[in-house]
Formats: sequence, C-alpha cells, structure tokens
Amino acid sequence: MLHAIKVGQGTPLVILHGFLGMSDNWKSVANQLENFYEVHTLDLRNHGKSFHSDEFTYDLMVSDVKKYIEFHHLKSVVLLGHSMGGKVAMQLACEYPDLIEKLIIADIGTKFYPPHHLQILEGLQAVDFSVQTSRADVEETLSRFIPEIGVRQFLMKNLYWATQNQLAYRFNLNSLVKNVNEVGKKLNDNLFYHKPTLFLRGEKSNYIKDEDWGEIQSHFSQAKLVTISQAGHWLHAEQPKLFNEQVLIFLNN
Repeated sequence: MLHAIKVGQGTPLVILHGFLGMSDNWKSVANQLENFYEVHTLDLRNHGKSFHSDEFTYDLMVSDVKKYIEFHHLKSVVLLGHSMGGKVAMQLACEYPDLIEKLIIADIGTKFYPPHHLQILEGLQAVDFSVQTSRADVEETLSRFIPEIGVRQFLMKNLYWATQNQLAYRFNLNSLVKNVNEVGKKLNDNLFYHKPTLFLRGEKSNYIKDEDWGEIQSHFSQAKLVTISQAGHWLHAEQPKLFNEQVLIFLNN
C-alpha cells in the first residue's frame, strides 16, 4: 500500500506528486485545503516512504492509486496531480471515471515529453554517500550538474539518515534511472474523461503550450485552462496562494 499523509475532513482530495517528488512537497497546499477537504497526499511507488520496485510504469502507478482509493473506501474523489503525477491522475480518471468526481492537473499535458531529467539523474548518481557524508557535501556534488538552487533544494528534501552516519535518498534512484523513458509517455489516444477538469499551468513554464490545448480538450471534454502568473513548473510551491485560490474556485463551482 502506498504511504500517505492525511489531514482534514470532508470530501476526499487525493494529491499525486511529480517525478522525484514526494508527499511532503504538498504539505503547505494540504494545510490550506484541510479546512474544506479530507486531503490525502500520496507517495507514488519508488518515491518518498512508499515501497521500492524494479517496475515503474503508468499502468502500475494507476493501479497503486486505485488500490489506495478502494482500500480506504474513498467516494466521489477529487484527484489532483502534478507533472508525472498529473499523467497518473489523467489515466486513472479516464479508466475509472466512477471513482473520480473532479480532476485537477498541474502543469502537464497529454502529449509525449522527451526525456529531460538526464542531467539531474546524472548528478544524483554522482553522489557517493560513503564519501559525501553531509548535506553540504551532497549539495556541492549536485551543484556541478544542477546549477539551479531551487531544483537542488527540491531534490535534497529526499535525503534522510539511513544510519547514524550515512545519508541516503528516499526515492529508488536505480529504478527511476532505468525507467526514465516511461515518464514522458503520452496519454493513450482512446482515453477520455467527461467530468469537470481543471488544467493549471505556470506562466513561465513550457509544459503546456497554447498549441497543446486542442489535444487536451479531445480527451477532457469539460477541461478549463488557467495560467498562474509568475510561476514556473513548480507552480504550487512558487505561487501557493494563487494556486490554492484557483483550486478552490474550481471546486466550489
């Protein structure tokens, strides 16, 4: 069973993080929404505190989340997914529409995305925890591959003390490297969802372009697109107030 953090009461709202993320990345969003919803922030397989597996596909992640929803007897679920988690959310809603009442997708489209995490994965693999024995050592190694401070800080949230003297990653790096080509796969052409759907994109992000909107609407007939100003791909972290405002406007309609 997937690891999750649950807060609040009311209609269930399930949140799925992106590639190399985890449930903790959504703590501030969950805290804002817990006054209105029972918020479940999940760790997808090979991420956070959930189980590790050599197998890593969208079909499997959809199955994992479906099992979580059914195990906890969640009804009329609001499903929110960011980036890779958005692809999981899209496929789950299309395949099991009776489970999902409303769908929110954060900064990802239905199209194929070429692999673009390779430099990040190279940096993560360059860390040798028997040599880099402090968080500062790890960051110094990562900085040679990942110049953006914000991206490094995001990745370093996955560090934990596996023993008293040795750090480790919470994600299953070997499996994610091996299966990285799975992450960019497009949504199958024969999948559709006909309930209210909100797509949120960052103004400074290029994950959802204007020319992508026609294809998105062909899968999601009730889709609406909102652009979050002064935000990039991590729009929920960069503009949390605007992000939550748009989520609540959509859910209250």
